[in-house]
Amino acid sequence: MGQPEGALYERALRSRSIWTEVLQRSGCWYSQQGSLHMAYHADEWTVLQEFKEASQPTRPLALLSPGQTRERSSVVQPAGLLGSLYSADEMIVDPRQAIGSIPSYLAEQYGVTFHWNTAISRIEYPNVWSGKRQWSADEIYVCSGVDFETLYPEAFAEAPITKCKVQMLRLEAQNGDIGPSLCGGLSLIHYKGFLSAPSLPQLLERYQREKKEYMDWGIHVMASQNGLGEITVGDSHEYGLTFDPFDRTAVNALVLDYLRTFTTFASYQIQQTWHGIYPKHTQGKTEWVTSPESGVTVINGLGGAGMTLSFGLCEAVVAGTYHPLEVVLS
Repeated sequence: MGQPEGALYERALRSRSIWTEVLQRSGCWYSQQGSLHMAYHADEWTVLQEFKEASQPTRPLALLSPGQTRERSSVVQPAGLLGSLYSADEMIVDPRQAIGSIPSYLAEQYGVTFHWNTAISRIEYPNVWSGKRQWSADEIYVCSGVDFETLYPEAFAEAPITKCKVQMLRLEAQNGDIGPSLCGGLSLIHYKGFLSAPSLPQLLERYQREKKEYMDWGIHVMASQNGLGEITVGDSHEYGLTFDPFDRTAVNALVLDYLRTFTTFASYQIQQTWHGIYPKHTQGKTEWVTSPESGVTVINGLGGAGMTLSFGLCEAVVAGTYHPLEVVLS
């Protein structure tokens, strides 16, 4: 839902196709039940209608009445609900399971060798080093996440890239299946796909007046259920190159308060809290791909859409068909 029409949406679909193949072959749990964006105010409902109108007819979207929304998910808050936008595109993956299972699958099926507990500290093509150990490769890909300092620090220092800290929550397991991923109105101003809605600036203006704390912490709220029945909830967004290692309970409280406005979970008991940090492009681009020396490619800066776009992006990079997209998400 969050990717705009055109090349990014097509890349997201290709990534989902690869995810589906890998998850099925590796035996990982996943759920493709789509997503619901709920509207409880007239301006939110207008944005959803405009987005649906601006989208291609082939995009699997449907505007739902309050009753139809509750048929999709019985835990949607009915009080004040005007309607929702359903998208069939979205798929839920449990990254904690996937990150453990997929390497085993790749090693067994394709003979991929993983060097665990190994930090690459130096590259001079075609060689890479970890301490005194050395390897050589025809092509070297650097996907270093938020480590801007170890490899090619000069390139990172000049790059239009920063870091984003997000606070996350996990609620205890619920009885029954909640259905699609659930999103409130604040997600409409977070995901750039909704920029196609002409009245989005007016919605943003209202949120800035009425939801200042949420705007200050970059909070939008969505919830999804994993294979154990637990509910993953997020998130806030802080930007910079360094962050406090501590999480703010006040931010988590804001997230939970907003979650209660569009859900009716049996329990809101917090089971786990954590934060993540990811790299993000500072000029509205969707990724930063560069070659600091011949034979070496750095791939970074996908922001919060890493799982959504990475497979499709890297397929193009490795195949030699990658071209920077003429897309700026302002």
